[in-house]
Order: sequence, then structure tokens, then C-alpha cells
Amino acid sequence: MNTPAIDRIADTSPGPLDVLWQAPVITWVVIAGEGLAAILSMAPGVTIDRWVYFGLASLAIQWVLLLTLGGLYLLRQQISTARPLHIAYLALSLLLIATGLVWLAAWAVLGESWSIGRNAWYGILLRFGGIALCVGLLGLVAFQNHWRTRQLAVQAKQAELEALQARIHPHFLFNTLNTGAALVHQRPDEAENLLLDLADLFRAALSGPSRIPLADELTLTRRYLEIEALRFGPRLRVVWSLPDTLPHIEVPTLSLQPLAENAIHHGVEPSTSGGDIRIEVDTDADTVRIRVRNSLSATAPAEGTGRHHVGLKSVQARIEAMTQGRGRVETQDHGDEFIASITLPYLPAADQVETR
Repeated sequence: MNTPAIDRIADTSPGPLDVLWQAPVITWVVIAGEGLAAILSMAPGVTIDRWVYFGLASLAIQWVLLLTLGGLYLLRQQISTARPLHIAYLALSLLLIATGLVWLAAWAVLGESWSIGRNAWYGILLRFGGIALCVGLLGLVAFQNHWRTRQLAVQAKQAELEALQARIHPHFLFNTLNTGAALVHQRPDEAENLLLDLADLFRAALSGPSRIPLADELTLTRRYLEIEALRFGPRLRVVWSLPDTLPHIEVPTLSLQPLAENAIHHGVEPSTSGGDIRIEVDTDADTVRIRVRNSLSATAPAEGTGRHHVGLKSVQARIEAMTQGRGRVETQDHGDEFIASITLPYLPAADQVETR
């Protein structure tokens, strides 16, 4: 087996500052700065031409905002692991520092030619500094509320996923224990292997990592199918179509097993003659596709196919969460064959995992 490459699906969970680097946000920051400059130019007490004041205020505000965003961008690596509240305080500090730097630059350039007096320059600093502080504090409060709401939404989604998984596992557990009970006297060796495979599956589901390499996920799925093979015997026919080397990517733990479970429930269990299941993995330039195909019996009741969508929903939600929406789960019903596929983003590299 070659050394695993680093070409895995990256942890793309967005940080609290990632939204700032998006073009729509920068555009709205510029527009908001222009709005603030317009309000200041229309305020009472302006002694110079209001259009001139608007131009100078606009220039100063845009420089302050862009310097603050630029400072945060330059420090993004150092603060990537900081707590969101600490990042917000840093952003407020950078906003005040940028205000002071712009004021110094304006004084250095216009101090001699714009005869408004030193006290007036200090008044401009206090005015713009106060505005920056008020805007920054309002932004800090808005950021705290936004981040708290976002975290609550993530926690609610995680709780939903855990509830979905909790509904999947008991069904499989009861079937497996019944199979083990039937084998324990007649074929004790097979019963022992069944319980060992079951222990590995539930260890991965209950205490394992949230994501594992694709090769490990395929191994867990293979063990699940071996357990089911003890139930169905020759009625369950499984074909594996894997490349010589597997791409070294990560997938959510037990994301393929529910697809294999659905294939058995809808393709093998309803048919007296059993059914065929085919598991395929293939790659192209930027994606990895994992397909689970199962034959459909013409005599199987059609309404039964909706009973196990809870497993598909759980897989779909976990794939989307891990890949930030770039991965997906799709199903196709061709009448005599049902196909469930997982598509994941992929960055190929030289080192991959050998399968044989």
C-alpha cells in the first residue's frame, strides 16, 4: 500500500471571517461607506462645500474600511483558530487603528494646504474616531447575534442527524441479533464472526470519528453485507467493482452502509429469488462517484420504497455538511434496477490506496 496522499476532502467548515472575502459582502461594505459619507456631508455645521466634504469623507471612509478588511485578510492564518469573539474584538481594534492611520495620512498631505487649524484636525479625528467606534460596536453586537444564531442552527442540525441515525441502527441491530440467535447452535463459528463484525460496525457508529477514509468505509460496508449474507444466503448476490487503487478521500462514517441497507430491503428482501447488489467506485478529473445498484423484483410492492428514506436523508445531510454543498446523493429508479450514488469533490494525486 502506498503512503496516503494529502489529496483528501478538506475541512471546509466556514470560519467567522470567511464571509468577508466574498464579493457581495465587499460591495455592500463599499455602498454602506458611501451612505455614511452622504449622511455626514448633509449634517449641520459643515462649513465647506458639501460636495467637497462628501468626496473627502467618502475617500477617508473607504480607506478605513478597506484597510480593516485588508488587515484581517493578512492576519487570517494567525487568527484562524481564535475564538469568534476575539476575532470580533481584533476587527474593532483594526477599524480604530485604520481610522487613525487615515487621519495621519490626511494631515500629512493636506495639513499645510488646508488651513483649518490644528484644533479642527483634532476635532476631525475625534469625530471620525467616535463614528468608527460606534459603527464597530454595532457591528460587534450584530456579529455576536449572527454567530450565536448560526451555532444554534448547526447544533440543531447535528441533533437532527443524530436522531436520524438513531432510527437507523435499531432496525439493523434487531435483525442481526435474530440472525445470531439462529446461528449460535447450528453454526457457532459463523455466529461468532457475525458478532465481531457487528461490534466493529457499532464501534464505528457510536464512538468512531465522524469521517473516515473511503477504503475504511468500504471495509465496514463489506462487513455489513457479510452479516446480511448470513441471513439471506444465496438470495443475496454482491458484486464489487472497484478500481485498482482507491482515491484517498474521506467520507462520513457509515455513509455507504445505509445505501447498501436500502438495496437489501428493496431489492433482495421482497423477492423470493433474492437480488443482485453491485457496488462501484470510479473517478474523473474532479469527482469521485460511489454507486450502489440493486435489482428490483417485479412482484415487490412499490409502496415499500418510501420506508427507508430516513437513511438517505441522513447520508445526504452529512455529505452536504462535510463538503459544504459540493457533494450530493442521488437516486434513480429504472424499473428493474435502483441506483443510489454519492458524488464527492476530488483532487487527484499520485499516491492512492491500493485495493488489490
